[in-house]
Amino acid sequence: MSRLVVVSNRIAIPDRSKSSAGGLAVGILDALKTTGGVWFGWNGEISEISGEEEDDLSLTENDGITYASVPLNQNDYDLYYCQFSNAVIWPAFHYRIDLVQFQREAWDGYCRVNELLAKRLQPLIKPDDILWIHDYHLLPFAAALRKIGVNNRIGFFLHIPFPTPEIFNALPTHEALLKMMCEYDLLGFQTESDRSAFLDNLRQLTTLQQSGNDSYCAFGNTFMTEVYPIGIEPDSIKEMAEGPLPPKMAEMKRELGDAQNIISCERLDYTKGLPERFLAYEALLEHYPQHRGKVRYSQIAPTSRGDVQAYQDIRHQLEMEVGRINGKYGTLNRTPLYYLNQHFDRRLLMKIFRLTDVGLVTPLRDGMNLVAKEYVAAQDPEDPGVLVLSRFAGAANELTAALIVNPYDRDDVAAALDKALTMPLAERLTRYNDMMAVLRKNDITHWRESYLQDLRTIQPRSAEHGPATGMTSL
Repeated sequence: MSRLVVVSNRIAIPDRSKSSAGGLAVGILDALKTTGGVWFGWNGEISEISGEEEDDLSLTENDGITYASVPLNQNDYDLYYCQFSNAVIWPAFHYRIDLVQFQREAWDGYCRVNELLAKRLQPLIKPDDILWIHDYHLLPFAAALRKIGVNNRIGFFLHIPFPTPEIFNALPTHEALLKMMCEYDLLGFQTESDRSAFLDNLRQLTTLQQSGNDSYCAFGNTFMTEVYPIGIEPDSIKEMAEGPLPPKMAEMKRELGDAQNIISCERLDYTKGLPERFLAYEALLEHYPQHRGKVRYSQIAPTSRGDVQAYQDIRHQLEMEVGRINGKYGTLNRTPLYYLNQHFDRRLLMKIFRLTDVGLVTPLRDGMNLVAKEYVAAQDPEDPGVLVLSRFAGAANELTAALIVNPYDRDDVAAALDKALTMPLAERLTRYNDMMAVLRKNDITHWRESYLQDLRTIQPRSAEHGPATGMTSL
């Protein structure tokens, strides 16, 4: 079996990264352990070197996996990561074109770092390796590899949404990005909407030819596109959620008594709809007064990208809203809204999910949102909580038994919260069992194996002789 080479912006080096305990890292590690291979990416370190030194590649071997990583210098980090990946692609792909801060220098840095990373990876690649590249930081990575003669099968998976032409065309480099993406052999997306948006962008820009259902040709390159909704490990989540509570949590549970609990958890980001969510909770207390003093909403939102102004602004806005809502509806012995700007251990978080009555997950736009899936998997099968989920999260395509809401409509969300808080056990069980069936069917193993199986069926570029035949223009 061909060896697997995984490339991501950050890598989970053993004993150095907490993320290796779960999430995407689990899916990647299982695949690498099966075939052997390499996980390559930035190690998170900022160095003083220029970025061209040959001795900056760090190699660590563990369980048949080679962890290969490189540092970035401050200038490359600023341009590639901060100014282009997170200040251009991230807001644009989440439909916040108003927050895009495009600078030509940042674009040049983004491309340069992708080329630098490709050159550092090239010596590690064997002729029959297959390469799996992850996420928006590395859109040009296949093009950079092709430029230096790498003809292996290269797949790409986009974890975030892909915008429609009306949004994408606003980026000055939209044509260059599309051409670079077509250098991949397989492009995977979270939802059919994202895949369709990518193809619509190509149709507007060039002649797009199709052969079969998922094979296309554009800019002289043949590639496949497919939808692979990323999953979780339901049994692992269940195991973390079960068991005795830590002493402080047990004490907190006793103090709450019969109060109902709503929980939300995501990193602090303008795409997550936190201000809109707070206003929806306020609408619940205003329009459904029977819940006042009987419900508590806890929002966990650890800081991310705290040096970016847009993130500083939303943190300040949330702190203001929390004070206003608690001042309006709080009592001497009850605080209706708790806002926790801190990180929680993942195992502890799963136990918190299990204790709560409602999971409130209402991003304004999200590629998938694994928190929604984890909330369901963490529930007590005999007394599950209810998931309230944004229609704009990719997970809404699968978790149709959740209460699906429009996060921009505070009254819609408030009504869903009221329904969730008063939902009888029989209905909660039906919805929970329906969602768990989906989570077990489309777990992270299914996601990984489906993608890699498709990638392995593709003929390497070195054996191709131009665009595929039998194609029709779209």
